[in-house]
Amino acid sequence: MSKPTVAIIGASTDRQKYGNKSVRAHLSQGYDVYPVHPSASEIEGLTAYPSLSEVPVQNLDRISVYVPPEVGLQLLEEIHQHGAREVWFNPGSESPDLLERARALGLNVIQACSIIAIGESPADHSD
Repeated sequence: MSKPTVAIIGASTDRQKYGNKSVRAHLSQGYDVYPVHPSASEIEGLTAYPSLSEVPVQNLDRISVYVPPEVGLQLLEEIHQHGAREVWFNPGSESPDLLERARALGLNVIQACSIIAIGESPADHSD
């Protein structure tokens, strides 16, 4: 059986940020993780991709979003085009307008902390 896949939009090289904690949490739970960051080439030893469209997996299991709502709104079409079973909007990444537009595109929107959802705590990744 293949590993579940996740693209993390807003992945960070800063280990204190949730976009980095999510990379580490998903890795520890056995996911194939694809960090998305506009200028980083590597995050936590993984190749980072400048945009979701460059992630080499189509129809991901999950896309987890850690960017402000105004950035997320600009990425919705790309998220829709790339395809994922679930699109997680983590606390701080959502707005009523963004959620409404995401649902209108037919995305399976989950508004929650994806780190907690996989059985991890962000506090476990505070080093």
